[in-house]
Amino acid sequence: MVAGMWIRSTMAYRTSFVLTLVTSFCVTFFDFVVILLMFGQVRGLGGFAFAEIALLYGLTGTAFGIADLTMGSLQRMGRRIRDGSLDGFLLRPAPLIAQVAADKFALRRLGRVLQGLMVLVWSLVLLRGEVAWTPLKVLMVPGAVLCGAVIFSAVMVLGASALFWLQDAAEVTNAFTYGGNTLLQYPPTVFARDLVRGVVYVIPLAFVNWLPALHLLDRPAPPGVPAWAAFAPPLVALACCGIAALAWRAGVRSYRSTGS
Repeated sequence: MVAGMWIRSTMAYRTSFVLTLVTSFCVTFFDFVVILLMFGQVRGLGGFAFAEIALLYGLTGTAFGIADLTMGSLQRMGRRIRDGSLDGFLLRPAPLIAQVAADKFALRRLGRVLQGLMVLVWSLVLLRGEVAWTPLKVLMVPGAVLCGAVIFSAVMVLGASALFWLQDAAEVTNAFTYGGNTLLQYPPTVFARDLVRGVVYVIPLAFVNWLPALHLLDRPAPPGVPAWAAFAPPLVALACCGIAALAWRAGVRSYRSTGS
């Protein structure tokens, strides 16, 4: 209901909404323009061709766009904790996280989803003759997007939970969400081995697109990562949700308002 209220408010000024949606689409597309310009000078990057990197970009861009659309409002948690406006949400008979995520719902963020989805579809068209498609691989594409969105959402909830104690550390969360999205746009072969292990075993962002995409492209997993990890995104997403739920519950219990 809250999200619907903000959507109706947005659609009351349809020209403004269209302009902001197009702007959001174009701003995020500039990330892909960098890749296009790069491949104007080289034929490959870390052993990956343009279509393969476009697949990585499309998977992570679409997954992150969905997470940002649904959970992006959690970035305001620090401000709400500082000024005590979170108290109003606690008084309502509805889940706190749903209220905070829906408040000031920004439909313009749909532009990021559309842009990532466009690149994803384009990459699949380019790879249609190079990938040995099986029913399992076909299912892995939407599965990777869905699981990736859940993983990114869980990381956002974890970051919002930390704001109950840190309050002014929203940019730290952005380093793992927006920064993680940028990291995953490029193949794991261009990064140090320790960094790759970090996004597999510490903050499991590699399960968003790297590991499923490597299986789709019939490429070996990074050193030290088992081949079956490409099929683990659903389990990883479930584990991330459990950890995020525990952190959120601990943060809410520690909340003491502003005293005003």
